[in-house]
Amino acid sequence: MQGYDVYGMGNALVDMEFKVSDDFLGLMSVEKGLMSLVDEERQFELLEYLRKEPSVRSGGGSAANTVVANALFGGRSFYSCLVSNDEMGDFYVHELTHAGIDTNLSEARAEGITGKCLVMVTPDAERTMNTYLGISESLSTAEICHTALHASKFFYAEGYLVTSPTARPAVIAAMASARQAGVKIAFSFSDPSMVKYFKLGLEEITNVGIDLLFCNREEALLWGECRTLAKAIDKLQRTAGAFVVTLGDEGALLFDGYSLHEIDAFPVSPVDTNGAGDMFAGAFLYGITHHMTYVEAGTFASLAASRVVTTFGPRLQANEYKKTLENFLAQNM
Repeated sequence: MQGYDVYGMGNALVDMEFKVSDDFLGLMSVEKGLMSLVDEERQFELLEYLRKEPSVRSGGGSAANTVVANALFGGRSFYSCLVSNDEMGDFYVHELTHAGIDTNLSEARAEGITGKCLVMVTPDAERTMNTYLGISESLSTAEICHTALHASKFFYAEGYLVTSPTARPAVIAAMASARQAGVKIAFSFSDPSMVKYFKLGLEEITNVGIDLLFCNREEALLWGECRTLAKAIDKLQRTAGAFVVTLGDEGALLFDGYSLHEIDAFPVSPVDTNGAGDMFAGAFLYGITHHMTYVEAGTFASLAASRVVTTFGPRLQANEYKKTLENFLAQNM
């Protein structure tokens, strides 16, 4: 089996993205800026209100966005996930295959409903997500391909998996398998709601040992149970060997295991922040698996994230990944 730069594990969700007003979120009692798990009935209720509005459909899921970014920049990716044999599942498999990503999925997929994420973007570019996990909630150790995992440089998982009673043990098992094979472990907190409501589960995962952690400012503060980033950094240094704290239009703070570095932002006018953190992680992982230093990878990731927030949807057009990389290399390497 060929080697992989990144072996990812996460929810497989078809994103349905709409532009909405703050008034809509208030009317529908949707908590702004967070990912909230909902049942199928609630998601359908929201979609009924939005069905006449223009939308974008894409293969999604946080870790999937990250491994797609790595692959389209030129890296080698494998993704473990779970979709059903419905139309949404067919669409999702096509999206991954088209991006050149190997998976655990086969044509004989189980009966059920493929997970869907309703992404609502307000005029300030903030994304709010209501997710029905569907069959993805049953992600388990059965979806781990240990041969591919052991042939990878990094294992990467999303914090959203902490909510599932089968996916959380699967992440821990995959991390243990990676550790035994000498594969480095990267992890993302994914969303403030995961740290706020599932912290004990995240502690169970991080206790396995994290080589590289991704989070944003709010997640860092919640993790450190503090009000200042300086105090949060102390907790993060005891959680992971290296970490990145993304700071929106202020750039990012990077700890490479030895020193802290400030990563500048690339000023843009954001349209949609959905997928920014996923893009940052994908670009960063591509960078450090392709001879970039942590600071170089952080700068590249900041550039890539600035590009995705200027488009509607969590991913760039396929040719834009290559252009972004070429632009970065021409100016910085």
